[in-house]
Amino acid sequence: MNEPQNRRVAVIGLGAMGGAMAATLHQAGWDVTGFDPSEAARTAAEKSGIGTTDSLSSLAGIPYAVLSLPAAGIVETTVPQLLAEPGTTAIIDTTTSEPATSKRMAELAEIHGAAFIDAPVSGGRDGAATGTLSAFVGATDTALAAAEPVLMALTGGNYSHIGGPGSGNVVKLLNNILAAANLASVGEALGVAKAYGINPATAAASISGASGGSKVSASMYPNWVLTGSHDSGFSMGLMARDAALAVDVAEQIGEKPALLATVANQWQEALAALGPKADFTEIARAVAPAITPAGAPGSTPAA
Repeated sequence: MNEPQNRRVAVIGLGAMGGAMAATLHQAGWDVTGFDPSEAARTAAEKSGIGTTDSLSSLAGIPYAVLSLPAAGIVETTVPQLLAEPGTTAIIDTTTSEPATSKRMAELAEIHGAAFIDAPVSGGRDGAATGTLSAFVGATDTALAAAEPVLMALTGGNYSHIGGPGSGNVVKLLNNILAAANLASVGEALGVAKAYGINPATAAASISGASGGSKVSASMYPNWVLTGSHDSGFSMGLMARDAALAVDVAEQIGEKPALLATVANQWQEALAALGPKADFTEIARAVAPAITPAGAPGSTPAA
């Protein structure tokens, strides 16, 4: 990997993930400027030593940009502003976005002599803060090479080049809906275990060492659900959105994943009951309230 001559990078979106990625790049020696429409988000970033701006247009032509945005529509309005001035080398979009959007943005960037890659990430706040995220990359070989210095700083090389533009988005959405399905199914299973008088934590540990085990049973339930903490940092609203989007992307090409559609509907029901700001691990409160101290939606948490 060639070290870039210009280590200026903008991070667009300074929420939980974007703010942590900005801090990681700053600590790695990059000259970081952050942008977020929220003054509170900018202030939090500044406390980490990161320079910020309240003007997205002031970042036009900056050599590198990392996007961490809530939706594909915002990506579509942001990228043209970054490309409005010459000088952009690569835009790394970590947003859980839509493949059609990424294809259009990659084409637009190429017209401007720049690279755009879709690189949605997994690993949560801890991965973002330590530069150990994993990424699903959709890009041409040329675009990936241009973006690699920033991508390496964020992932330590832990990324998969899935294919051309948009392919990273597809696989990330599939990853998320599989996680959504597992969160619901593990909750239901542990609910059955508890009904039989079995400690859910014991059941989860036993299952995790066998063929039904997963990161959900081994880590998410013991750490965030059975403790009642529900503090993963990823929201119910975002997971419900991703599950619905995964089904929508499938249907756009004529696929009809029946089980995944059922999962997406289940998350929409939980979203209606718990609200978008609830932690995504609170799905357990909807599918198996007896196993979590937080209890069913609308109930008073156990003391």
